[in-house]
Amino acid sequence: MVDHRGMPGARIAAVLLPLTLALAGCASSGPAAEPSPPKAAEPADSPALTVDPAGTVVPLDPDAEGMVFDPVTGLLAVAVRDPDRLLPTDRDGTTVREVPLPGHARHLQLAAPGGPVLVPAEDANALVEVALPGGETTQTAVGSYPHDAAQVAGGQVLVGDEKGGTLSVVDAGRVTRTFTSQQQPGGVAVVGDTAGVVDVGAFTLTSYDVAAGELLDVVDAGAGPTHLVTDSRGRFLVADTRGDAVLTFSADPLEQVAELPLPGTPYGLAYDATDQVLWVTLTATNEVVGLSTAGDELTEVARLPTVRQPNTVAVDPSSGRVFVGSRATGELQLVDPR
Repeated sequence: MVDHRGMPGARIAAVLLPLTLALAGCASSGPAAEPSPPKAAEPADSPALTVDPAGTVVPLDPDAEGMVFDPVTGLLAVAVRDPDRLLPTDRDGTTVREVPLPGHARHLQLAAPGGPVLVPAEDANALVEVALPGGETTQTAVGSYPHDAAQVAGGQVLVGDEKGGTLSVVDAGRVTRTFTSQQQPGGVAVVGDTAGVVDVGAFTLTSYDVAAGELLDVVDAGAGPTHLVTDSRGRFLVADTRGDAVLTFSADPLEQVAELPLPGTPYGLAYDATDQVLWVTLTATNEVVGLSTAGDELTEVARLPTVRQPNTVAVDPSSGRVFVGSRATGELQLVDPR
C-alpha cells in the first residue's frame, strides 16, 4: 500500500534537489580567491642540538644577533637586547665594554677597517655609528625600521629602511638623499661606489650608484633572499633563505652567474677575504658551512655543527677564527677551521 501522505514532501524535494545542485554549481564556478603573496623569508626555528658544537662555546648575553669583526682593533662587536647594547669583545669572547643603544639591531657592518661599527637601530629609526675601540657614538635619524647599512667608497652610508620601503643615504651625519624604489629592503653590501640591496618583499637584487643617486639595475634573486655580502672578486653573494641556496651575481652588469643549492635555510653570512671563504649559517640544521669563492662557482670546503639558532656569523680574516652567535641561548661559539 502506498502512503500518499509522503508524496507532497517527496515532490518538493525532487524539485529542490536539482535547483540546489545548480546553485552549488554556479557558486563553485566563480573565480578563485587570489593567494596571498609570500612574505619575507625568515630563519628557521632551529631544532634541539643532536651533536656538540665545534670549537669552544662561551656565555655572552641573551638575544645575541648581529656581529662583525674588526681586524684593526681585534674586536668582535655583538648586538644584544634587554637592554639594547653593543658589546665589543676580544677574540676569546670576553666583553671589554658595553655601549648602550637606542634600539635593537640585527645586522652590523664596519664602515671601514678600524670602524666605526654601523648599527641600524631598528625600533629607534636611527643609524648609530660606534667608534672602536672607545665606543663613542653618533646617531642619525633615518627611515622606518633600518635593517642593514653599508658604506660605499665615497664615504656615504646606505641604510635599508625595511618597514618604510626606502633607502636613506647618510653623509656626514645627515640624510642627503632617499631612494623610494624598494618594497622591503633587507641586506645591503657594496662594491666600490655601487651598492647592492636585497628586497626581501619583492625577492629582487637592486644595484645603485650611491654617489650619483642612480638606480642601476634590478634582477630576480631567488625564492626568498635575505642577506648578501661581496667577495674579493667584486661579486654579490646572496642567501636565498627560502630557496635553500646561495646565489652569485656579477656587479656590472648585474646578473646571476651561479647558484649553489644549500639545504638548511641559509641565513647568516660572513666573508673571509684572506682565505676567500664565505661562511653561511644553516638555521634549520644548526650548522655553519664554508664555501670557497676562488672559482667561478662556489664549492664547499667546511661544514661544522653550531650552537642552536645560529642566526649570526662573523670571521677574523687574520686567524680564520669563525664566530657564531646563538639567538636562542645567548652563547658565542669560537671555531678555528684553519
